[in-house]
Amino acid sequence: MRTLLRTHLLGLACAGLGLTGTGTGMQALAQTVAGFETNATSAYVRDMTTGTVLLDKAADVPLPPASMSKLMTLLMLFEALEDERLSLDTTFTVSQRAYQMGGSRMFLEPTDRPTAEDLIRGIAVLSGNDATVVVAEGLAGTEDAFAQMATRRARELGMRNTTIANASGWPDPNHLMSKRDLGILAEHLITTYPQYYPYLSEREFTWSGITQPNRVPLLGAGIGLDGLKTGFTSAAGYSLTGSVQQGDRRIIFAFGGLDSERARVQEAEAIINWAFRQFAQVTIARENEVMAQAPVWLGAEATVPLVVAKEANILVPAIGARDLDARVVYDGPIPAPVAAGTQLGQLVVDIPDMAQMRIPLVAGADVAEGGFTVRAQAAASRLVTKIRGAGQEALN
Repeated sequence: MRTLLRTHLLGLACAGLGLTGTGTGMQALAQTVAGFETNATSAYVRDMTTGTVLLDKAADVPLPPASMSKLMTLLMLFEALEDERLSLDTTFTVSQRAYQMGGSRMFLEPTDRPTAEDLIRGIAVLSGNDATVVVAEGLAGTEDAFAQMATRRARELGMRNTTIANASGWPDPNHLMSKRDLGILAEHLITTYPQYYPYLSEREFTWSGITQPNRVPLLGAGIGLDGLKTGFTSAAGYSLTGSVQQGDRRIIFAFGGLDSERARVQEAEAIINWAFRQFAQVTIARENEVMAQAPVWLGAEATVPLVVAKEANILVPAIGARDLDARVVYDGPIPAPVAAGTQLGQLVVDIPDMAQMRIPLVAGADVAEGGFTVRAQAAASRLVTKIRGAGQEALN
């Protein structure tokens, strides 16, 4: 039987305002938060700390990603470093194809032997098309083989709307990524490779006597933006995949389709200000906090506590933070035996104008099967219920 226990979270929300921590195990059911109009043709914003999707505008549409797809090339290089196929000191050769690449360049020469670390900087800081081809050929032999390998890896990461045709983001009708996929990729880079992510924050890089600045705007502007990647082609427009940390909160965002560099900077600032100023992080349940008692069938104990396995944090609008409402949902009674830590239900949190959140609830204790007395009492109870039912039917 599906059981619902509704509770008003006013007290919990007020107590939790201003508290921080990493929310885990929560699922956003809605896709968009009301209240922000982006000028981008497509956009995706996610609060990494709580898992809340703040903005989804055509976020699943496959579109030309331009140089933002170089993040996929960096990922493939990071993975090769992680599994020790190469090291930061491993050198690469520069093919004629790489040397002849146009657009943004690291200015590699055919006689150069850049290291993996040089190429990371050449891609992360300089957006070097030549550097991406060197990496692709070094990892897979040819850029076409690399593209196939990268597309397969994207699918494994859940990037369903990504098809990689080259390593640089050079215009190709088959080279497409959605903004959500770029967000997934950015989040994966940040969480899985924190040792390499600082390369994306470097302000400039010098190669062969030529110093070039990082193309990501607002680095060092004091608002917490610390990397990822810009992009521009006529088809993609001025685009940006970025990440910002302020305090204990981090957001990632991806947008595209703007008509100038200035518009790109303004859009990034607008998204950052909105995401951090219009929402408050609320702790609604502490680790192992009991949210309900669920009845147990044929158990040594009559009930089992339903607890939050890890501290649960959510975002709420800064105005209206007191209007949280939640319900505990589980299938009960729970049959014994019950093992502590087993997921038995969910805390479903409703927030006005925001995504509904579902937070797993687990058994807070072991409950063994009841002995003979418990089973006998249950059998007697069923018998009494059946007799009463038969008697009532006879009276009718």
